[in-house]
Amino acid sequence: MAIATEVPENNGKPHRVLLVSIPRTASNLFLKILNIHNQPNVLTSQKGGYFFYDAFMTVSRDGRVDKPLDEWTTDARSETKAIIQRCFNNLEDYSTRARSENKIMFAKEHAFWFLNPGFFTSPSSSAPMPSPEQLEEFRVSMPDQYGPSQTFSANNKTVLPDEYLRTWQIAFIIRHPALAYPSMYRAMQKLSQSGFIDDDDIKGMSFTNMSLEWTRKLFDWCLEQPDEPVTPLVVDANDIIHHPGAVVKFCEKTGLNTASMQFEWNSSEKSVNETPESADYGEPAELTLHRNASSIMFSTLAESTGVVKDKAPLSVDVDAEVAKWRVEFGDEVAELLEKATRDSMSDYEYLKANRVTV
Repeated sequence: MAIATEVPENNGKPHRVLLVSIPRTASNLFLKILNIHNQPNVLTSQKGGYFFYDAFMTVSRDGRVDKPLDEWTTDARSETKAIIQRCFNNLEDYSTRARSENKIMFAKEHAFWFLNPGFFTSPSSSAPMPSPEQLEEFRVSMPDQYGPSQTFSANNKTVLPDEYLRTWQIAFIIRHPALAYPSMYRAMQKLSQSGFIDDDDIKGMSFTNMSLEWTRKLFDWCLEQPDEPVTPLVVDANDIIHHPGAVVKFCEKTGLNTASMQFEWNSSEKSVNETPESADYGEPAELTLHRNASSIMFSTLAESTGVVKDKAPLSVDVDAEVAKWRVEFGDEVAELLEKATRDSMSDYEYLKANRVTV
């Protein structure tokens, strides 16, 4: 059964919306339909709400994302800590501006991107659980306005304390894993062919994001919060494409303007998120790589003039999809995709049962 939701009371002041996703969940299509940059009362980054992109790219280097923290160098830990803090500071700068302009602050992040690095490998049977000291190392330093204490309850695996997360209206976007995960792997292959990542990075960058574990934990964290009037919103990509009323309801529940929504557009219009925002891409060649990578990730949306319904079949047969993956990717990758998909299905069905419906 879908959860009923209400726009949070905030003493008449604009609130903040955090949309949590994983790659290839049609989140960019969702923002296109919301027409987020033309919402009259909303402020978001010029790259569609991403703030922790640089943090993920940093930990993806040198196979770092697949290594237990004990194997990280001192420099790697320091670099990661610094970039996480910088991403957070940028997010807070935008929030301050939103308050000054009396607007809703809107951010979108992939769940894995603001996960504490201590949890990257801990689910593995061979990897040790991170120590409290290791987790503390990557947690952000908070402004005084959020109070003197920083609590991290059991389901909060992020770098952001409970006290901070409670200041956001948290929402989630999901998609059937058998559709999202192979799409992600195809995108990583294209990024490798463009020179943006090495061949060795394809699996690491793909499969670290192929999980709904962190999405579900954060959803459950939301349900556990005391005195919270708002149950987290969940939107399924299938509903975005086939049931636009769900998007209308999302707008209403988050305070966005339904009159700004669009379901058709000119393909020549720029898509949101052309290049995730970064303070410095370094040399021009590196900037070119990021732009090429962005064009790959947003190619379907950029070439469209509206919602493409064949990207979201009404039913999904996992066994049939696995057979297709064996032909497309070979047995080894197909087996990895199958495992990631089946491991995620209980989380997906749980989240889907709590989605916004009409």
